[in-house]
Amino acid sequence: MEKVVLKATRRDVTGKQVNALRRSGKLPAVIYGHHTEPISIALDAHSAGLVLSKVGSSSLITVDVDGKEYPALVRERQRDYIKGVLKHVDFLAVSLTEKIRADVQVEVTGSSPAVKDFNAVLVIGLHSISVECLPTDLPDHIVVDISGLAQVGDGIHVRDLQVPEKIRVLADPDEMVVVATYAKEEVVEEAPAAVEGVIAPEGEGAEGAEPEISVERGKKEEEGAEEGAKPEEEKKKKK
Repeated sequence: MEKVVLKATRRDVTGKQVNALRRSGKLPAVIYGHHTEPISIALDAHSAGLVLSKVGSSSLITVDVDGKEYPALVRERQRDYIKGVLKHVDFLAVSLTEKIRADVQVEVTGSSPAVKDFNAVLVIGLHSISVECLPTDLPDHIVVDISGLAQVGDGIHVRDLQVPEKIRVLADPDEMVVVATYAKEEVVEEAPAAVEGVIAPEGEGAEGAEPEISVERGKKEEEGAEEGAKPEEEKKKKK
């Protein structure tokens, strides 16, 4: 694999002053690791952006800080999604003689006969695989060939993956990576068609619907109750 090198310089600018650094065309970043004290650095934003757009989280790169090289992995990228540019990058410095654990992206390749002949749908269960190896043996991705998925229901498990001997897969061997399955059919319930010329009796309709209450009727009943009460009151007064 070709060696990827990023040129950087140490920076003392922190806090709100970092915005001025970005406006000058620099990309703020930091390097940290088990055997490395955190180092605040600055890279050329344009060149670093081009390089980092082509590498993944498991790609080993070399950060050259004022002449001293640090083998590292990209651990976090902060991006301005409005402008589409990187705002900050975290690099994890690693030792080339010590094994590390990392998540490697899954890359699906090939053509599945189950999809082609039986209209199956591919469902990807794992988008990355956890592995352990030396940093120099860490692959950019793990290839998953789906050309063997001939029938609906065929799948590829973690145990079926072809990886180099120097790489130890940490994921569960029985976990499904990709499977060819039937597409779910959405069931749409049609409302019963109204019969022309037939009017539903009052109170019938949607289940659980409450009958309409007539406001005018309620008012008349109240008024009638009040009128019926007046003669009784007058009788009491005469007595």
